Amino acid sequence: MDKRHTYDFGLIGNCAYLAHIAKNTNIVWLCFPRFDSSFVFGSLLDSKKGGEFSVLPPQDNFESTQYYIENTNVLCTEIATEEGKYRVTDFAPRFYHFDRYYRPLMLVRKIEPLSGSPRVKVKCKPVGNYGNFTPENHRGSNHIEYLGLEKKMRLTTDVSLTFIEDESYFLLNETKYLFLTYGSPMEASIKDTAETFLNNTIQYWRKWVKSTSISDFYQNKVIRSALVLKMHQYEDTGAIIASATSSLPESPQSTRNWDYRYCWMRDTYYTLNAFNNIGHFEELELYFKYITNIALRDDKRLQPLYKINGDAFIEEKILDLAGYQNNNPPVRVGNQAYEHIQNDVYGQILVSLLPIYADNRFVFEERHESKILIFRLLQKIEETIDEPDAGLWEFRNKAQYHTYTYLFHWAGSAAALRIGKFLKDEKMVNLATQLQKKSAEYIEKAYDDTRGVYTQAIGTPNLDASTLHLITMGYLKSDSKRAKSHLLALEQDLKTPEGLFYRYKHQDDFGEPETTFLICAFWYVEALACVGRLDEAISTFEKLSRYSNHLGLLSEDVSAKDGSQWGNFPQTYSHVGLMNAAARISKKLDKPNFLSFEKR
Repeated sequence: MDKRHTYDFGLIGNCAYLAHIAKNTNIVWLCFPRFDSSFVFGSLLDSKKGGEFSVLPPQDNFESTQYYIENTNVLCTEIATEEGKYRVTDFAPRFYHFDRYYRPLMLVRKIEPLSGSPRVKVKCKPVGNYGNFTPENHRGSNHIEYLGLEKKMRLTTDVSLTFIEDESYFLLNETKYLFLTYGSPMEASIKDTAETFLNNTIQYWRKWVKSTSISDFYQNKVIRSALVLKMHQYEDTGAIIASATSSLPESPQSTRNWDYRYCWMRDTYYTLNAFNNIGHFEELELYFKYITNIALRDDKRLQPLYKINGDAFIEEKILDLAGYQNNNPPVRVGNQAYEHIQNDVYGQILVSLLPIYADNRFVFEERHESKILIFRLLQKIEETIDEPDAGLWEFRNKAQYHTYTYLFHWAGSAAALRIGKFLKDEKMVNLATQLQKKSAEYIEKAYDDTRGVYTQAIGTPNLDASTLHLITMGYLKSDSKRAKSHLLALEQDLKTPEGLFYRYKHQDDFGEPETTFLICAFWYVEALACVGRLDEAISTFEKLSRYSNHLGLLSEDVSAKDGSQWGNFPQTYSHVGLMNAAARISKKLDKPNFLSFEKR
């Protein structure tokens, strides 16, 4: 485990932007002005063309320690050399101000000496257009302006501008501050503003954590995952992206490099569950609004993913960049999966709308428009129920009758049935009943009676971790012989000795998968808890929680060979999986709530 590959950087954000900061203090990934904009710092994908923003000592053999201030998204990096020790505190300002959240496109760096006489060099070299443009520098009285980007970028500081421009080392004998702004500049007092913003941001995150409902089961892991999930919500529209990065490979040289800076409809149910489990209503409402804005826009087929502003066109391009570790091309921006047919999206959205009717915190006015949407989504299930699709894993050159798709047809119809009964809408009840029955018939066609398992799709022997949800979502009764048999067969085929889980093992468009998909292992934990194997669920959860980096951040993929982290990072999907698995275990057994569709 000591030699495993980990992503040695942390994440800060304020629901307007996200930044990845390496243990050497360099900001290796930062996109302005949006999550899905070009990077202004992107050495994560090309050390030569990606720019740099670092605070480094003269010595190469320094020691680095990185940690979050407790219960916040404020990141500290301490650098120790023979000359001395210093700390860089990085944060994205976020706090309540003038009856709204203040979340500027502003990154603040506080540099303070801790011991000895450390010398440092501040290097700030932003780029534009994914490394193809270098801004022109313009020096002001206490700032450097970087010209030629979409908006003005400014570094405002009390560090000598000459030292920054000349990239000279200087003695750090007092605390210094750096404000990197995009658009609106910072023109107030440097020290007072930085300290006020830092204190306010710390208090905001701690208050947010205190407002969560989290059990004492691995509470620290759940808190960090909740903080990560919160940062990935683009608050202006409510969208929640899968990850802030692009093209971090699923395994070295695999070419499985994707841009995940978008909102996937397939994540709806899991993300909804995660926010519900921690009792956070504000994020739920924002997410609902984003989803309903897309779904009500027209009556065309819904896509698997959308941009954070709801746009449908996400053209995939390959950039002339070296890739992660300078040797993992291709680097992709955009995602061709938006063209895929993934019919589970209709059920996913129907499930997400159920709390509007099952949770009394929503008032009638908030339910009014959704009735039209619910019936439209039911009709989409009716229109597409007999056709194959690309499935959850977005196979690019294969369409099948996926069990997972029919499970969400079934669950979405079950949600609509309950809503229809609430509304006393006989037409909705009848259609939902009919579709739920037909979906179940399709699911049963994927059952392999000889092996006692549901396969990935009708007519294929391949198994798929997504069918674990037949148990966790209540299609199969948790105490039934069929649920236990199904789980056993998936274990034998897809589980590693460490409790990791492959999505599937058969060849796809890019060969056989080399790494496991972390959320699948958390789905497995939930399934274990459902069938009453609670001790195994707990021990597996404990093993899985160790596959984080030094800050508790989870990747998309994990190597079964050595536990290395791969894929985009951090992956909200993985953190959502941890949160939901912890909640399932903390309830001891599977107890139905308004998000469960267990047969009663």
